[in-house]
Amino acid sequence: MRLFELIYMAMRTVVGNPMRTLLTMLGVIIGVSSVVTLVSIGQGTSAAIEKQYEALGTNLIVVNVMGVGRATQLDYNDLMQLQQLPEIETIAPTIVKGSSNIKYDRTQEKYTVVGTNENYLSLMKGEIASGRFISPADLEFRNQIAVLGSTVAEKYFGRLDPVGEDINIDGVVFTVAGVIKEKGSNISGGVSLDDSVFVPLITAQRSFKLGSIRTTYLEAPTKEQLSQAQATITQYLTYKFKSDSGFQVQNQDELMKARVAASSSLNNQLISVACISLLVGGIGIMNIMLVTVSERTREIGIRKSIGAKRRNILMQFLIEATVISGLGGIVGLLLGCGLSLAWPYFNPQQETQLSFQVGLYSFLFSVGVGMIFGLYPANKASKLRPIDALRTD
Repeated sequence: MRLFELIYMAMRTVVGNPMRTLLTMLGVIIGVSSVVTLVSIGQGTSAAIEKQYEALGTNLIVVNVMGVGRATQLDYNDLMQLQQLPEIETIAPTIVKGSSNIKYDRTQEKYTVVGTNENYLSLMKGEIASGRFISPADLEFRNQIAVLGSTVAEKYFGRLDPVGEDINIDGVVFTVAGVIKEKGSNISGGVSLDDSVFVPLITAQRSFKLGSIRTTYLEAPTKEQLSQAQATITQYLTYKFKSDSGFQVQNQDELMKARVAASSSLNNQLISVACISLLVGGIGIMNIMLVTVSERTREIGIRKSIGAKRRNILMQFLIEATVISGLGGIVGLLLGCGLSLAWPYFNPQQETQLSFQVGLYSFLFSVGVGMIFGLYPANKASKLRPIDALRTD
């Protein structure tokens, strides 16, 4: 029999039992749609991460101190001396105090408080909406001023300008000096400009009795000087700590690759789980095909008695299983594309990016699942003896 005739016969069987066919395809549909949706979300996340890092520039270096004790403490004034070097243009040390109680009038919420200097906002490519940011004089005179992120300002003051108002941070009164324009997450340090309150670093250390500087941001004048700046800060920390461990120095490219790799790893794990649905769908196809062979035993006997060969019966049932899984793959592909396109409407912060190759591979995988799991029922049907098949009621 010709291939097109076999496909036509398989389609007639599928159409003749629409509900059973749909339930059989369900595992394949779920598997393919899950893979397509998860990959589109993963690729959208990776693209968003790359855009955010590009927005921060390519000359940024992040220093994280992991060691404990006096041997691994950084001094603010010593760090700022490095700014005189030609390969280092800007330095912004930070101290982060998470979940601080911030109160104004009758409103009290928990937000992150960041102690830093005047360079932080420019390094993070943020802008002031009203008032001003931290100035060198604020650090010199330990002024108790605070700059609010857009979300924090809206929470306490709505659309009013909070500049000049007093807020209470963990029992210490600070005067609002400015508000930052809405920016989004600061992926380099895990701190959002919108959801944080910024105070002078020296003031934060004294007011909240915080420890030493743990994270420092540096910027090289040009991308060509980035490696030199990274080597300089690494050499400085190695000399200061008397060890090359206890700290981590990374540039933007390294940070971006690490974040993308972590996102891809998680996405691959989710895809692996989704592929299990395809395998379950294949088992469902095999079970239904075994039932089909039992129901059509007499038909098989008649076909064999009038000259159908074993390979004809094998191909007939194999093509039928493949058609079922292939149709499930197409439906799953359409459903996955629809979910991927609709996802940003339900979650505007999450981008999606459809991939033609992933869709094609998912469809081909679903077809392969049908062929593999349809092989046993088809082989069983092809081995039936005509005389035994004709005796079946």
